[in-house]
Amino acid sequence: MKQAMEFRLIRLKACGSTNDEARALARAGAAEGTVVVAEEQTSGRGTKGRSWHSPAGLGLYASLVLRPPSSAVLPLLPLAAGLAAREAVDQEAGLAAGLRWPNDIVFGGKKLGGILCETEFSGTEAVFAVVGLGLNLAHRPADFPDKIRDLAVSVAMAGGRVRPEALLEAYLAEIEAWVGDLTEGRPARLIRAFEIHHVLEPGDRAAVDTGRGVREGRYLGLADDGRIRLAFEEGEVRFASADIVRLE
Repeated sequence: MKQAMEFRLIRLKACGSTNDEARALARAGAAEGTVVVAEEQTSGRGTKGRSWHSPAGLGLYASLVLRPPSSAVLPLLPLAAGLAAREAVDQEAGLAAGLRWPNDIVFGGKKLGGILCETEFSGTEAVFAVVGLGLNLAHRPADFPDKIRDLAVSVAMAGGRVRPEALLEAYLAEIEAWVGDLTEGRPARLIRAFEIHHVLEPGDRAAVDTGRGVREGRYLGLADDGRIRLAFEEGEVRFASADIVRLE
């Protein structure tokens, strides 16, 4: 049985990015369970170099240091963190949020939060992973930049309870449980749970942007390693990294 994770919270008024702060601490030897929480990020990041709008006092911005025993769990960390965030929102905010593969928490078709996982390697083995969470809590529409205003939502806008501390506590408890399943070689429960809350159901049409163009197919589900499975005329293709850009 894996030993319970001991969380050490480091709270900052502001920082560039909680992931950057957590990575610096991990490089200096910070233990698994170290959590950096900031009231504001001035250079918050999402996946693929995108910025994450992180105004003071309106969101939950937190990054967790993990030291996985095997690199095999890394592809599933975004799914574990997303599911943990979804369950925390359900429990503490009272919102039945959904998930959009691989790293978005959504409500009413709009983005409520996101996950950013970054890993440092020594050769082929992971030395540590940093799992970042950005969750929109108290934003009103005017608090979002124009370019994302129609795409984003917050707990407050959705009518949920804004309880940052309770959400963080629930999120950490949930991610510890899901990561425990992964490190003990039980990924199937995570995959099934993610699929239950996924915005797509098997057979739905979906378009994905792989960075080399958009492909349209039908969603089949997730593979055991967390890749998304899509059916095309030539057969099934599995993607480890892509953006879902259109749904039907």
